[in-house]
Amino acid sequence: MDIENSCYAGKILFFDLSTKKSKSIDVSSELALKYLAGDGFGAYFLNRHVSGEVDPFDKGNALIIAPGLWVGATIPTAGKTGFFARAPLTNGWGEGIMGGRIGLAVKQAGYDALIITGKASNPSYLLIDNDEVILKNGEHLWGKNTRECAEMIKKDEKNNDLVVANIGIGGENLVRYAVIDCEERQAGRGGLGAVMGSKLLKAIAVRGDKDIRVKDPEKLEKLTLEWHEKMKNSSAFKDDGYYGTGEFLEWMNAERGTFPTRNWREGVFDERKQIDPYYWAPKYSIKNKACIQCTKPCGKLFVIKEGKYRGTKIDGPEYETLFALGGNCGNPDIEALAKANELCDLYGIDTISAGGCIGFAMDLFENNILSKDDTCGLDLRFGNSDAMVEMVEKIAKREGLGDILAEGVKRAAEKIGKGAEKYAVHVRGMEPPAYDVRGIKGMGLAFMTSPRGACHLRSGAYALELTGKFWKYDGVDRFSSKNKGQEIADMENFMAVYDSLGVCKFSRGIYLLEAFEDLLEVTIGVKLKEEQLLVIGERINTLKHLFNLKCGWTREDSRLPPKIKKPIPKGVSKGSFISDDEEKEMLLDYFKARRWTEDGKIPRERLKELEIEN
Repeated sequence: MDIENSCYAGKILFFDLSTKKSKSIDVSSELALKYLAGDGFGAYFLNRHVSGEVDPFDKGNALIIAPGLWVGATIPTAGKTGFFARAPLTNGWGEGIMGGRIGLAVKQAGYDALIITGKASNPSYLLIDNDEVILKNGEHLWGKNTRECAEMIKKDEKNNDLVVANIGIGGENLVRYAVIDCEERQAGRGGLGAVMGSKLLKAIAVRGDKDIRVKDPEKLEKLTLEWHEKMKNSSAFKDDGYYGTGEFLEWMNAERGTFPTRNWREGVFDERKQIDPYYWAPKYSIKNKACIQCTKPCGKLFVIKEGKYRGTKIDGPEYETLFALGGNCGNPDIEALAKANELCDLYGIDTISAGGCIGFAMDLFENNILSKDDTCGLDLRFGNSDAMVEMVEKIAKREGLGDILAEGVKRAAEKIGKGAEKYAVHVRGMEPPAYDVRGIKGMGLAFMTSPRGACHLRSGAYALELTGKFWKYDGVDRFSSKNKGQEIADMENFMAVYDSLGVCKFSRGIYLLEAFEDLLEVTIGVKLKEEQLLVIGERINTLKHLFNLKCGWTREDSRLPPKIKKPIPKGVSKGSFISDDEEKEMLLDYFKARRWTEDGKIPRERLKELEIEN
């Protein structure tokens, strides 16, 4: 493959915050064809540059930013960029994918990945302007929210063309689920924003004007127009455009009974009317917002024009946030939910983990494990919307109970004691998203095997499980624990390809993998068939698990929380749960599908087969 005659920028940039020195290396054809870009480069370079002994907050941890291969190449919905580091929340593999323009700017500056190590001597920001790479004083930015920080840097540099990725006070205060923000898009479940905070790196500002080349521009233009039409004519185009990612909230409640409610006590939120986008989108949303290269925008610009939360403005709320700050906290008030969402964005903390921690605290309060003395006087009952909003503030600022909850539910439960552990819903320290896996058992396995802890996006298998068919699978039974291993392994490999190319997962039912053969040929000059892409996906997932093994992962870390072992009390999925035997059965089936040992270790011959033994 000719790197110079493809959509690769051709360089990897390294920057050491401690020495303020940078260097770059060339991207080889071998590296490109084994890992593609994005997620693949993250898996490769994090394994190469971070050991299992390095604490997430140590200067030896690396923060990697890797645009998907097709970022900047006009392909519809292919604008995603990956962020990678050892995660403070789980102490293992950490990654987040976002659609902000930072990845495009990195490629236009001439790089396929940015790898940041070391620690600055004072609050700083990294400025990359094409070939110029400078660490600049950012003390005046410390304490500023994400929106303020981005605008201040552009003003300081007298350059509105800069794209800024930055952290809020959540990252500065090392909240273990702090995120990185770029233009109202966030990445970093597991605390990648806190990794930046630990390095005293407030922001990364990038501008570039280099061309992004492709192998065959004319054929790419033709394919781009064809896929745009297919996107426009898809059912998802209308539903996502009108109602955003939460458009299936009612379906998850009424038809599937798998919408986690009140810290996973129930699978149906009866008080959901206001948080359903079919209610709030016509009332509060003033326009659509899209990630770069998107032709089917699902972002909603949500504005509150009057009342207690007047002036609130967010890009959202997304489906996961409607769960986390809505149903999981028993909160039926969409305006309070939007305000809490805005505070999470401004302070730079993950809405899923924030809602998971607050719902956990509400459960403890109602079960008399926490009192008003513990909550700084807050009546922290389910449904108390004002208390939920205030608790977001306390978490970001690490005040009172917020200081404990800023550690995540796993550490918080250990610190609180008094039986709090049985109320803590997490897998390997990460609070789960909006899928009650008691009624979606394949997703229960996906939570266990996800390299970053409880996660829906590393496999995307919820769509398959909830509808019964997707890609090469048909007739899948969501209530069964049988034959889930190969299914989840295949879906993880499938999604790793998407994240390496930078394609949005909301397009997975439109493209599938067979569409990528022609798109790869016109962008990099090489045809890769579905089976070849799946090998790349397996290589990437194996490297992620290898990283977790280096960090001390054991099979016990994949256990589901106690609440998953209790039946769903009402709704369509009433009575369903995952037993200890089912949990073990599914996990062993997964290890078998991966050809790993029964304790989750990777045999050296398997590494050799995937060409990653070194």
